Amino acid sequence: MERSREMAVKGKLVVIGQGYVGLPLSMRAVEVGYTVIGFDLDKSRVDQLASGTTYIEDVSSSQIKSALETDRFIPSFDPSDIDGFDFCVITVPTPLRDGLPDLSYITSASSMIGPRIKKGSSVILESTTYPGTTSELVLPELERLSNLVAGVDFFLGYSPERIDPGNPKFNFVNTPKLVSGINKASLEVISNFYKDLVDETVELKSPAEAEMAKLLENTFRHVNVALVNELAVFANELGIDVWEAIRGAASKPFGFMPFFPGPGVGGHCLPIDPSYLSWKVKLQLGENFRFVELANDINHHMPQFVSRRVMLGLNERGKAVKGSNIVLVGLAYKPNTSDARESPGVSVAASLIELGARVIALDPLVRKEDVNLPLEWKDFSKEIIKEADVVVILSPHRDFDLDEIVKSASYILDTRHVLKGDNIEYL
Repeated sequence: MERSREMAVKGKLVVIGQGYVGLPLSMRAVEVGYTVIGFDLDKSRVDQLASGTTYIEDVSSSQIKSALETDRFIPSFDPSDIDGFDFCVITVPTPLRDGLPDLSYITSASSMIGPRIKKGSSVILESTTYPGTTSELVLPELERLSNLVAGVDFFLGYSPERIDPGNPKFNFVNTPKLVSGINKASLEVISNFYKDLVDETVELKSPAEAEMAKLLENTFRHVNVALVNELAVFANELGIDVWEAIRGAASKPFGFMPFFPGPGVGGHCLPIDPSYLSWKVKLQLGENFRFVELANDINHHMPQFVSRRVMLGLNERGKAVKGSNIVLVGLAYKPNTSDARESPGVSVAASLIELGARVIALDPLVRKEDVNLPLEWKDFSKEIIKEADVVVILSPHRDFDLDEIVKSASYILDTRHVLKGDNIEYL
């Protein structure tokens, strides 16, 4: 791999992890003048980037090609390419394993960059994690491997990612960026770094508050989504239109923020991040974070509620789930993204398959290999919709012909309230 490319005036930035968080950051940094090592251990990703091909919706192939043409974007899986960095941003996954935080990716990244830190370097963690990770886990590992002092010889801080895949309004640049440092010197350097990249930065007093702020954002949404999801279940049993009730409440100009029911929660944030906070509270304080645990329980069971609604709807039409043709529209966790991580749509599919249904998936964005189920994957067509005993709207991507679905389907369960018609039921 070529290593003799001319450095940009702004210096060398290493972004570890080239997924939904790291790749948009890399593109923006190239745009403003950094030389960027887009590092990822997945060789197939690195090869795709090197060929100018994207694999996420928020970054186009033309953006990647333009970045490559500057000679300042270097996709790599070779750790030696990290040597001599000025800034390093860690954007690796932080999954749950058996209900416990798995920080192995952060630990591995720290172990890789620690020996490569030079005096004056800056390291920034962006991965979502529990409060204390930056100072209690990353800092001692970097100091041990570098033989340097954090906050004196090199700078360290935390800046939580706020990427919302598929959001057409808010992106990496125009979303305010929380920044923090382990001391005043680190905060100043890290804040100035992000001021180059985004429209607005918000400084917090320490990494612990920044780590907590990220978990607060996601826990707030998680709890409120759980509230309306449980409300939707009870409203259905009471014969009340929960969507109309929400519409009415949302007309209040103060003291209310509308959240909407759905088939469950997915992606990395809502199903996982609040559990980091409840785990930390349990570990350090010996207390249960009851709101998080209750929200987890409600949202986790929403796919089962969707499957039950499908079963009841088919029964009312004289059909059994077993042997029925059930078309699922969108398996991503949210519309207009290919991200199927923790997707409630996948859970709905698994439940219906277990009940003996013939389940057909329509999703041009999600990769089949990301959904380990015996599904029939089909391209969208009027014939597929007409032959369905029920069409379930899970993630209505903008490319779906929703009008055709309404015209051609005999029975639709719309979990997102995006369609109108006499053949439609809502959660």
